[in-house]
Amino acid sequence: MSYCVNCGVELDPSLQSCPLCNTPVINPNELKKMMPPSPFPEDRGQVETVHRKDLAVLLTAFLVSSAVACALLNLLVFQKAYWSLPIIGICMIIWVFAIPLVIYRKISVWVSILLDGLSTILYLYLLTWLTAKNEWFYHIGIPIVILVTLLIETVAFLYRKFPVSFLGSALYFVIAAALLCVGIEIILDIYFHGSISLGWSAVVLTACAIMTAILTTILSKKRLRNAVRRRLHF
Repeated sequence: MSYCVNCGVELDPSLQSCPLCNTPVINPNELKKMMPPSPFPEDRGQVETVHRKDLAVLLTAFLVSSAVACALLNLLVFQKAYWSLPIIGICMIIWVFAIPLVIYRKISVWVSILLDGLSTILYLYLLTWLTAKNEWFYHIGIPIVILVTLLIETVAFLYRKFPVSFLGSALYFVIAAALLCVGIEIILDIYFHGSISLGWSAVVLTACAIMTAILTTILSKKRLRNAVRRRLHF
């Protein structure tokens, strides 16, 4: 049953216009048929996703071409200093860090972290060609990179063996940060002074010790742990 849109009188289905006001009777469904077709396609196309292997080839080609181009410019045009070595090192580090992401995802996390550390050491070695002395590389650069690599390997091992929540992750991070700061200051003290005398790292160690005690207390008490999770929404 339909009604006139102008006067509201009830209409018979066979009528083409209102018998009272002569308003044409138009079926809304017929309006779509009267409209001209759109010149644009109705179905939205989907862009094909880039395959991981293609992305790996593209990234490798970009990094290799950038390193080679800078090396040739350094050898043939701008020959006053080895300015291309840091750029080559950065390209190498980016490629090594991208191995588990786009190049070869089946690589072990331990091997990936070890390769990251080795590539960082090689990059620091390239920087020694730009400095007058290279003692810093052997006494500061290599020890700090080894320390960071060992800490990351340890944290990754703890994550694999003992899966933890956000609070447990924060505890791992706080302990690792304390060990890193203390280790860096020890390395610097031995290199510059020949003895160990903790200064700024003692402040960091104290703050981390307080945070470690707080996090350990929260994690050891189930009721307190649940209360913190509810209030912090994690």
